[in-house]
Amino acid sequence: MVENEVSAELNSLRRSIDNIDAALIHMLAERFKATQQVGTLKAEHGLPPADPEREKRQIARLRGLAEEAHLDPAFAEKWFNFVVAEVIHHHEQIANGQR
Repeated sequence: MVENEVSAELNSLRRSIDNIDAALIHMLAERFKATQQVGTLKAEHGLPPADPEREKRQIARLRGLAEEAHLDPAFAEKWFNFVVAEVIHHHEQIANGQR
C-alpha cells in the first residue's frame, strides 16, 4: 500500500517537473526570438555583439530575483552566463551574415 502511494506521488511530482521543463523550453525559445531581433538590429547599426555593461546589470538583477525566489544566486548567474554566451554567438553569426 505505502509503495503504491509513494509511486503515485513520485509520478505526480515528475509530471509537474515535465510540465515545468516544457514551459522553460518554450520561454527560452521566446527569449531567443527576441535576442535574434536584437542581434539583427546590432548588426544593421554596427554595434558589437556583446554588451558587458548590460550583462553586469542583468546579473545583479537576476541574482536579486534568485534570492527572492530562494534559488541559489550563483546558479542563476551560471545559467545567465551560459545563455548570454549562446546569444553572443548568434549575434556574431548575424553580424557575419551567417543567419
